[in-house]
Amino acid sequence: MNSLRLFAHPISKVVSSRTMASHPLSDLLGRLNHVAIATPDLEKASTFYKNLGAKVSEAVPQPEHGVYTVFVELPNSKIELLHPYGDKSPIQAFLNKNKDGGMHHICIEVKCIKKAMETVKSKKIRTLTEKPKIGAHGKDVVFLHPKDCGGVLIELEQE
Repeated sequence: MNSLRLFAHPISKVVSSRTMASHPLSDLLGRLNHVAIATPDLEKASTFYKNLGAKVSEAVPQPEHGVYTVFVELPNSKIELLHPYGDKSPIQAFLNKNKDGGMHHICIEVKCIKKAMETVKSKKIRTLTEKPKIGAHGKDVVFLHPKDCGGVLIELEQE
């Protein structure tokens, strides 16, 4: 019975009644677009998701980003598989430290990339570039420094 009383504690009422709309970034962050996974074997990773019944795209070279991308479509989001392209691929550097691959970044949509950049900078969150670049979906993107984001590389993408 005492364990049930925990849920009736006054602090839980305060926490549960707080809405996301009160958060300072509520007007900035949209839906999760994708989770990106670096892989040393793109074909093996693609086959893994195909065998689970997912719709998996063909590999697309993204020379300006130094990667090949494959998108795995899920009902509520996507997984982006990343594989090195070229000698200066940031994914190769990641794989040098993580031989089996792993989560590389998450991508969150924003309504206005320029406003998003201004907002994060005002909160002392560094961007990895001064201007947005065109991402794999043909939309403006910017990456946020993982040291300012709890150790996670975050990509913001224009809706």
